[in-house]
Amino acid sequence: MSRVIPGVAADAVEREKQAMRRMTESLVEDLSDNVPVEQVTSAVGAAHTRFEGKPIREFVPILVERIVRTELADSDPTVRVPAPVARTAAAEQPAEPVVVEETSAASSMSRRKLVSLSVGAVGAVAVVTAGMTVFTSGTDSSTAAPVHEPVGALTLVRGVVGSEKMSFFADERVVKVLADNGIRVEAQPAGSRQIATDVNLDNFDFAFPSSRPAAERIQRLRNVTAKYTPFSSPIAIATYRPIADLLTAAGVIKPGPVATFDMQRYLELTAQGVQWDDLPGNTTYPVAKNILVSTTDPRSSNSAAMYLSIASYVANDHTIVRGGTAEQHVLPTLSKLFLAQGYTDNSSEGPFTQYLTNGMGPTPMVCIYEAQFVEAAGQGRITQDMVLTYPTPTVLSSHTLVPLTDTGDRIGKLLTENAELRRLAAEHGFRTGDNAQFTAVAAERAVPVPAELIDVVDVPAYETLENLLDGVAKSYN
Repeated sequence: MSRVIPGVAADAVEREKQAMRRMTESLVEDLSDNVPVEQVTSAVGAAHTRFEGKPIREFVPILVERIVRTELADSDPTVRVPAPVARTAAAEQPAEPVVVEETSAASSMSRRKLVSLSVGAVGAVAVVTAGMTVFTSGTDSSTAAPVHEPVGALTLVRGVVGSEKMSFFADERVVKVLADNGIRVEAQPAGSRQIATDVNLDNFDFAFPSSRPAAERIQRLRNVTAKYTPFSSPIAIATYRPIADLLTAAGVIKPGPVATFDMQRYLELTAQGVQWDDLPGNTTYPVAKNILVSTTDPRSSNSAAMYLSIASYVANDHTIVRGGTAEQHVLPTLSKLFLAQGYTDNSSEGPFTQYLTNGMGPTPMVCIYEAQFVEAAGQGRITQDMVLTYPTPTVLSSHTLVPLTDTGDRIGKLLTENAELRRLAAEHGFRTGDNAQFTAVAAERAVPVPAELIDVVDVPAYETLENLLDGVAKSYN
């Protein structure tokens, strides 16, 4: 699968190669009861070739996996597809086209290419409109303003959103509520840091990153005062019961009605270079690997940036980092948390999907959004040995919508004020301010969550967070 891709850096090609290998291994393991290995690998290769020559690479492994799962499921009904794609009623009509735009930091959204996908393959990067063609035009639209053409009686509204919200926008019930209000949303995924720094927002009606600092930077750059925070989700750490028992004995996890993850104790272990096989009495996971939480890539993903915010606070004597001296003080600790991980995904879906499908061998602990775990429980994907813990302290990822046009403002108001959309957001695992509604969803799915988040700290100011992320990025080199 090693390919030279014009206009794409060699390190990005290598990252894609590793991601494709890991995804293929996961597919083979997941489908081995029903599909021969050769058929899976052949399907992966065929799907991957569809993207040859395309400069936008970030979501290629995810798209390839979706294509393969869908096509294998269509060819053999006995194939298990753990993550069924939510579809709109209109999505059952493949004759009508849908638009999804792919994001690349390298292209900064200034040029687009055409990619075609089958109906179910769009998955987490699908837009919630009729049909299933992923389209990006071949013309330069870097200065083109959104065109609000009516679609039937609906107004098309374009937004760029954090990838963890794509399943919400793809939910047919969400689509219906928006349609009842005269709107059809066309959502494109991107990392929150990318949305704030690389995406050409001239093409969109709203930006919907997963963090308040990213949203505030967009507000400053676009001279926008309005913003909406319809829902939020704290950072959590997912693990497995045998690992939780080991870390409880090591003083990292504190059991209780809701398990907590002591970041101070965890940083002490990482600073000492403690490995799993160093833990006394460890017979369940005796491997010579550092005790590390798996994260996304902090250079592009918000969940990793939020995790970095927690670690920086603890490493800075439980104080929010401010100023160059404090930044330099915590950077060695922060860099160690990420550098020892090896390859990391750009999207929060990547490590969580591996957690769900690969078991504790490769990912004994993974940094996620609480919403991902609660949503997966509603899909029947959480098993009895999976454990959700909350870092102490944690940070709240505030999903903040910045309207860029009047129609974008309509979306912000609807997501904030419409009771049905708020209920559906809770079903997707998000906190909407109605604690009773959220905890009822979690209780129904047997996920222990704190009704009130108490030990929560603020993230650093945007400039400080960027300095810390840039410092970690430089240490990769």
